[in-house]
Amino acid sequence: MTAPIPRDIPDLPAVPGPPLLLPAPVPAAAVVAPVRRPVVALLRLLIALAAGGGVALELLLGSPARVLSYFSVQTNILLAVVMLLSAARTWRARRPLPSAVTGATLLYAVITALVYHVLLAHTTPPFSMTGATTAPARWHGQWATLQILHTVTPAAVVLDWLLLTPSARLHLRQAAAWLLYPLAYLAFYLIRALFLAPANPARYLYPFLDAAHGYRGTLANALLLGLAIYGLAVLLAALDHTRPTPVRRRV
Repeated sequence: MTAPIPRDIPDLPAVPGPPLLLPAPVPAAAVVAPVRRPVVALLRLLIALAAGGGVALELLLGSPARVLSYFSVQTNILLAVVMLLSAARTWRARRPLPSAVTGATLLYAVITALVYHVLLAHTTPPFSMTGATTAPARWHGQWATLQILHTVTPAAVVLDWLLLTPSARLHLRQAAAWLLYPLAYLAFYLIRALFLAPANPARYLYPFLDAAHGYRGTLANALLLGLAIYGLAVLLAALDHTRPTPVRRRV
């Protein structure tokens, strides 16, 4: 026989402070399925085609061995691959690429645009990836290629980040890892120069990294550029956590 239920049940004492909410063992992103976004997929496919088309046109205009040695060309190849994969995942409603990959691509694209427009666009002799000694005529092949690789595709990637990508995906801890490729490129750049004749005009591709008269100035410029790249990476990660989210669902 069970004991009778008392008529008056005393009130339990109140729990002091706000209720404690335990962290969920599974993030919401793991259970909320992404949606299919064909318009976004199409836009990213167009960015990939623009980057790939710019690289292909540059290869037709210049020596492939020289053209493929430029940071901007390598960045646009990476950009084309990443945007193509992102377009496919968005079309199929799959999880987006890791933010470490998309953030690195964004950083390298911004570096490409800034270095060209700040350090290379107004140099004498004019900057050229084909070895031309005269400034490219506007709206001709070489001029158009320079604009595609250094202006159009970087601007498109920034707009994709601002308008089509959820915020707060980039992290400060990723900034150091993003420097690995610029460091590897610097090593490749200097080792490549050792195997070319001193009289070869394609030995040093960038005037601010010209070690023909010694490595002291080149390494100093590389250090300043590396610090600027790291600062830019930190800035992008910080901005990603302060900007509003342009979409409510994962792209």
